[in-house]
Amino acid sequence: MDDNAEFVPGDGPSSGISVSLTAGTLQAIRERVGKRGVSAYLERAAQRQIERDHLDELIAEFDRVNGPADPAAVADKRARLTGSAPEAGVAA
Repeated sequence: MDDNAEFVPGDGPSSGISVSLTAGTLQAIRERVGKRGVSAYLERAAQRQIERDHLDELIAEFDRVNGPADPAAVADKRARLTGSAPEAGVAA
């Protein structure tokens, strides 16, 4: 693989690496996907983590520009989205 080529997550050729996991984590993955599905499972997990990292960066930038979100407003919107009561301990 050309180390200078740039690809977005999920794109480009496959490249083998060595990854160390705890025995329990590897066992749980294999129970879900079998021995031959481990690489694909880890690829999807890495892609999701990259997406979460990007979202964290966007939220941090939003907070830097606009200030942190109001916890009561967040609880109210969460309650409307989930159809549940606002969280206890948060003023409405």
